[in-house]
Amino acid sequence: MSEAVGNIKLKNQEGKNNMNDAVKRIKRKNQINASIRYALLLLVGLFMLYPLIWLVGASFKTNAEIFTSIGVIPSKLDFSSYIEGWKTSTEYTFTRYFINTFLIVIPKVIFTVISCTLTAYGFARFNFKGKKILFTILIATLLLPQVVLKIPQFLIFKQLRWLDTFYPLIAPSALAVDTFFVFMLIQFIRGIPKELEEAACIDGCNSLQTLIYVIVPVLKPALVSVALFQFMWTMNDFMGPLIYISSVDKYPVSLALKMSMDASSSIQWNQVIAMSIASLIPPLAVYFSAQKYFVDGITAGGVKG
Repeated sequence: MSEAVGNIKLKNQEGKNNMNDAVKRIKRKNQINASIRYALLLLVGLFMLYPLIWLVGASFKTNAEIFTSIGVIPSKLDFSSYIEGWKTSTEYTFTRYFINTFLIVIPKVIFTVISCTLTAYGFARFNFKGKKILFTILIATLLLPQVVLKIPQFLIFKQLRWLDTFYPLIAPSALAVDTFFVFMLIQFIRGIPKELEEAACIDGCNSLQTLIYVIVPVLKPALVSVALFQFMWTMNDFMGPLIYISSVDKYPVSLALKMSMDASSSIQWNQVIAMSIASLIPPLAVYFSAQKYFVDGITAGGVKG
């Protein structure tokens, strides 16, 4: 009897050892797989970030070193490219051009968020005559190339005497012309339970109060995503200012960078690169400061969709 019990215990112990070995093999396999995945992600990340890393390194190089050296690290840290590039070859410094840029970007972002929210709320929550037709037209404009609108818009703004002002770059955003944002907010609002609005109506809120005090707080991640997209797109906009602005003192950063390459036959590329790096700082700062809400907005939109 004791011998049989001993055999059973021995078999149980062997089974436990085999199970522990299997668990260790699985853990080791998972660690190896995770290491491979992270190594591949690191390599891909470095590959994608290499142009930006090279750009930062080139901003500290001399104009000759940029074309004679393929390395990322400069031979010495020379901040003269930032100093001279900021001064520009005109009577205005890049301070003026950054101010002009923010005079366009900030109102455009505010108007876009307000107008697109109101329009999306109307489509998502109200029934009115011709709603389906208007919504179909709205979706159809997503496929419409923006280039075909440039000439009609230019003629309209010319009649309004808005050429060489910031108005053509700002005013359309107050009319919810950014169809992508409207459609995205409609999808978000449709995912919000109507019971919240019904409770607000019982408490005596009208439609506008319901939107401000109930819908907008829930919609905050989506609104941050809209603001971030519009901020980055407007900062990178080159065609709009090129068409409507002709005075150098009203140039945004995008035109100022192009002007710095046209100022002379010998382009100081280190200065152009340095100012390009400076122009990247505001979008990156805004993105990282609102990264949490941006990620929440994108993931929430993916779940609700």
